[in-house]
Amino acid sequence: MPLSDPRFIALCDWIARTLGDDAKVMLISGDASFRRYFRVFHRQASFIAMDSPPEMVPVQPFIALANEYQRQGLSAPLVIAEDIESGFLLLSDLGDLQLLSVLDEANVNAYYQQALYLLDKVVAITAAGGESLPIYDDEFVLRELRIFCEWLVEHHLKIVIDRPTKALLDETFSLLVANVAEQPKAGMHRDYHSRNLMLVEENLAVIDFQDAVIGPITYDAVSLLRDCYVRWPDAIVDPLRMQHYQQLLSLGLISKEVSFQQYCRWFDLMGIQRHLKAAGIFCRLNYRDGKLGYMQDIPLTLEYVVDIGKHYPELDSFTQWITDTILPRMSLQS
Repeated sequence: MPLSDPRFIALCDWIARTLGDDAKVMLISGDASFRRYFRVFHRQASFIAMDSPPEMVPVQPFIALANEYQRQGLSAPLVIAEDIESGFLLLSDLGDLQLLSVLDEANVNAYYQQALYLLDKVVAITAAGGESLPIYDDEFVLRELRIFCEWLVEHHLKIVIDRPTKALLDETFSLLVANVAEQPKAGMHRDYHSRNLMLVEENLAVIDFQDAVIGPITYDAVSLLRDCYVRWPDAIVDPLRMQHYQQLLSLGLISKEVSFQQYCRWFDLMGIQRHLKAAGIFCRLNYRDGKLGYMQDIPLTLEYVVDIGKHYPELDSFTQWITDTILPRMSLQS
């Protein structure tokens, strides 16, 4: 790291005071926010240091949720030391092995079954640090969907949203908002996918949970099974959806009156909402935050929207607009 980086210098000073002058600090990566992560080596041990500018991303929600995830029996980073005012945390080291890096068609079913069973504990987390988690309500959903319009449609593709297009988007977004409102609510990780699950001695550990909310019961499952970074055949996904449906029944989060077909509709429309949001966020990360790598993930998110949308007649006009207007402009931009 450059010696002119004042936050890095301050972080190193804090680590030296916390562990000792012989601690070595090495950048690992940033993430999809303003946080940065470093690996810290001290004698025979290693740790993870988080640098989270407090005016951008306060660390208190992470601390509260990390503690709550631990209390619920989930493997998650342990907060070892903290400097809340500076936005520095020292965490246990869960290693470098993201689940995504080991997945193939031979093992994905077993790993995803394990990941889905972890959601039985995630749904129980509706408060942290003595405060209820935010509610993923109608306005929350619309705010996320508007990211797609602002950053992908208008900023990236330079498409002017005229009155007929706005009417189409309003109609589609209303359908997606209603789908969220229909579902029972529970604790929700909100970014539960193969890059946020770490493999630690064949067991899964959960990271990047600081944006957790109380929200619809299908959100985390669709985030996992229709991952923005990898797509699996329906022959793999469909039995896993049934597993999650059975889990929800066992937990009492849905009643037997909720058919599997109803669950699948909730799941599919929830996925479309998430993929539209993700496509917009990937553009925002590129243009606002200078994180270029996420642009390559947009085609898969839009592919999901078109392929799943085709199963719902009420989305015909919207999926046709994506196909006729958005995808050709995306191809020209690539």
